[in-house]
Amino acid sequence: MALGWAIIGAGMHPQQKVAPAIGLTPNSELIAVLSRDQGRADSFAENHDAQVGYSNIDDLLADSRVDAVFVASPNSMHLEHTIKVANAGKHVLSEKPMATSINDAATMIQVCQENRVRLGLGFELRFHPAHLLAKDLVSQGKLGRVRLLQGHWGRGERGEPDHLPRTGLRSWWEDPVAMGGGSVIMGLGVHVFDLIRFVTEQEITEVVAMTDGQTDTQPLEHIASMALRLEDGTIANVSCGRMLPDTLNNFTVYGTDGRFTGTATVWEARMGSLEVVSETVNQTQDFEYDYLANFVAELSDFHSAIKEDREPAATGPDGLRSTEVNSAVIESAKTGRAVKIDRRPF
Repeated sequence: MALGWAIIGAGMHPQQKVAPAIGLTPNSELIAVLSRDQGRADSFAENHDAQVGYSNIDDLLADSRVDAVFVASPNSMHLEHTIKVANAGKHVLSEKPMATSINDAATMIQVCQENRVRLGLGFELRFHPAHLLAKDLVSQGKLGRVRLLQGHWGRGERGEPDHLPRTGLRSWWEDPVAMGGGSVIMGLGVHVFDLIRFVTEQEITEVVAMTDGQTDTQPLEHIASMALRLEDGTIANVSCGRMLPDTLNNFTVYGTDGRFTGTATVWEARMGSLEVVSETVNQTQDFEYDYLANFVAELSDFHSAIKEDREPAATGPDGLRSTEVNSAVIESAKTGRAVKIDRRPF
């Protein structure tokens, strides 16, 4: 039986990735989309073969054909929309960042548990085969003791030496409240934080951040560099930016017996290559470019989680841990100090 999907938000991410990926996911159907403007909702529905467009969330949630909702609204609205979706008995797959505060993230987990619906997070980097291999290598000890991880996600356009503010329907990206106090931290760095947790199966316990933002004159950053400490003392370096058109977007794990490198694997699309050099494993692999493969895998996993009554690959608690890291990074950037993370129980 097909899983009926709705999308809250009709912006670039749903247009370019979520809706097309639903169309490619087996046993999935895009039923509805919600936009503040009925004309945009109708246009989105027509372009992506959805059954209907809505401009009122109550009308969308009353549609019995909708089983699960992908929440792709502005960051600060994820809590409000998740509460409404869960109270309507629909499953929730939330775009990252999960929330703009730790309390909001915890509330999202609680309301989904109370309504017995699944809550998943849109961390598509977990589904790149290179990163799945990295996780296996680490868990099996094939790289020895991991001592350092490095991850980078940047993007940009040549010929733009300064940040060009987003305008129109995307202007919320320039609003510190709507974004949650961070820009590239929330848009790009959050993925790398989660990837480090995923591959190492360790929590991040301390952060030090340096950015070009988090000040009164520039509240949102465009470039960020972070140092992270994991539970066993391992160090990780993360950098991200939106004015870096020629970035490599690599992910590297250094161990005492070997190294894993994903070249250009830290990206929305499934692409790039991997190299493993170690005492027991030596291999390389190239990946054919597929813009939607990671998203299709993410949606397929979420559907399977519902059918099999299990947690999805990226859970609500994963989103909470990510939100704790985001908050600590932003605090560190503001204060210029190292920030230890006290994990909230769930």
